Amino acid sequence: MKSTSRPAPSTRGIKRIDLAYVELASSESARDINRDVVLEIIRSQQPVARADLARASGLQPSTVSAIVEQLINEKWVKEGAIARRPRGRRPTLLSLNDELVILAADVRPKQAIVALLDLNGRFLAREVVPLVSEPGCAIEKIVLCMEAMRANHPNRSFEGIGMSMPGRIDPESQRLVLAPNLKWGSYDIKSAIEKKMRLQVELTNAANACLLAELWAGKLDGIRNAVLITVSEGVGAAILANGQIVTSRSGLAGEFGHSPIDPTGPLCGCGQRGCWEVFASSNAALRYYAELRPEDAAVSIHGLLRMTEEEDPAAIAAVSRQATCLGRGLRLVTAALSPEVILIAGDITTSWARFGPTIQAELEGTMLAGHAPRLEITNDGELARLRGAAAVVLQRHSGYQRSTLEAAQAKTEPSTSSKEPLIRF
Repeated sequence: MKSTSRPAPSTRGIKRIDLAYVELASSESARDINRDVVLEIIRSQQPVARADLARASGLQPSTVSAIVEQLINEKWVKEGAIARRPRGRRPTLLSLNDELVILAADVRPKQAIVALLDLNGRFLAREVVPLVSEPGCAIEKIVLCMEAMRANHPNRSFEGIGMSMPGRIDPESQRLVLAPNLKWGSYDIKSAIEKKMRLQVELTNAANACLLAELWAGKLDGIRNAVLITVSEGVGAAILANGQIVTSRSGLAGEFGHSPIDPTGPLCGCGQRGCWEVFASSNAALRYYAELRPEDAAVSIHGLLRMTEEEDPAAIAAVSRQATCLGRGLRLVTAALSPEVILIAGDITTSWARFGPTIQAELEGTMLAGHAPRLEITNDGELARLRGAAAVVLQRHSGYQRSTLEAAQAKTEPSTSSKEPLIRF
């Protein structure tokens, strides 16, 4: 049975189930789980034979054959070389179809990075698109870039478009519900792009995209509880809880960046004062530097970090202050979620050797009790958001619902409907 809400309390080891919040598992959901398992094994072990798929999945050979034929017909999987075996039949090996591609865009307040990726996460094209503040004009620029990429790859099959956004997305409407740094209001991004590109568009939050990219790369294998913090114009967060990405029904789960930590602090884009974001973001570091060097206030965050490598004292002081605030704010995360791992993604990671120890010290010094979570960084930068955006398309279009581990657990364990399906690439 699959639960669609909070777990019921237990009495003497017997789980009590509130029948108002459960639904029976269907044969369709069982088929989806089996399909997820087969597709994940093909991805992780490719090229692989059907017989090896049956052994690895525990499914009947006839079931595996039916699933494989469906995946081939839908162009997710292709047949390739013939395996050499010492005796018996020589099987045809299966792999993901790299002729099927996905367009992805990482949208920021001032620019978008548009890319074309195949199912194995390889980049076939990538371009930076400057953006204007008016959403209709900005979307037009993104679409023109995507159209050019499609025209340059006429022999590829385009599955869809994934968009990493600097804000929270309502899972039902697929519209921005919170994006203080973008200020596109209620503009219908999804419909505008779908109308022009004739491809299905999937939107996701940038932090969730980065976390999905880490799962794609297998960097969180064995980790069930983690939080990823993105540091750019703002501060975002994505939550991995019990092996699943948590988004909530409103899509707002994880907005630690807009938790006020000083009511007398600067005004935040969300309308409140003193949010963690206004002290720990890249914009905060630029503000600190402008206070020290008003004549150089136009410097970019990349320029500021480069100046720290050149031992500029004002730049070092500004980013050190940002790092201190970032580390202190992690108390919000550890007190609320107590994860095994905290991942930092974004601008400051390029100078981690210098500023990472400051963040680590603040993290350890603000623990309520016990040891601090392991603190790590992502190394892909902007690529993580693009890979995550592409992964969302594959996740929602291919029938993926969860990783191999989650699929196996789903046969016997309930899962809450407020959690984003999880996949691994």
